[in-house]
Amino acid sequence: MNDTPSSALRKTNPLVEKKTFQSIFLVTVIILMILPFVTTFNEFLTRIVERLTLYRWIENIVVPYESRLVVAILDLLGIETIPGETVFSVVKNGVAQSVRISWNCIGWQSFILFLITLFTGLQGSYSRSSKLETVAIGFLGTFLVNIFRITLVVLVLYVWGQFPAILFHDYASTLLIIVWLFLFWWFSYAYVLVPTKGD
Repeated sequence: MNDTPSSALRKTNPLVEKKTFQSIFLVTVIILMILPFVTTFNEFLTRIVERLTLYRWIENIVVPYESRLVVAILDLLGIETIPGETVFSVVKNGVAQSVRISWNCIGWQSFILFLITLFTGLQGSYSRSSKLETVAIGFLGTFLVNIFRITLVVLVLYVWGQFPAILFHDYASTLLIIVWLFLFWWFSYAYVLVPTKGD
């Protein structure tokens, strides 16, 4: 089977596209309706899981890597930092403020949302290679959006202080993921997914 994109093959199924965007919109509405409860429940779950040792491999492997990426971005932006594994500091006017990235901050919720949208987004008859490209772009993009999200939280902390940073972390961060999913699926249908010739 030839997976080479062409203008004829690039036409995707509008019903599948509509269903995918409806699913994302439905998830958005539900999240916005229950966001305060999700935030509270999420904090409760975090405290329970942190008493166990199951989260440690994430905190020992993923968190230090993401922390170094965020510190590198902040350095590029000219913000003085004191690096650390899971805790680093940003320095403003000679005063250092600590930032802790826990296993719960790395964005596992966004990966779950991304996986949910895959079930509807890839339902059409698309070539296998274009599906694999879509999944790869989605995982990479979701990871980068999470790095961007964490960096924004630190920037809000740096500029406006702790309380606005907490609000941004708890509410605006979720909206960033929703915007990313809309943009990702639009891009995938427009430029990545290739229907099979039979369609």
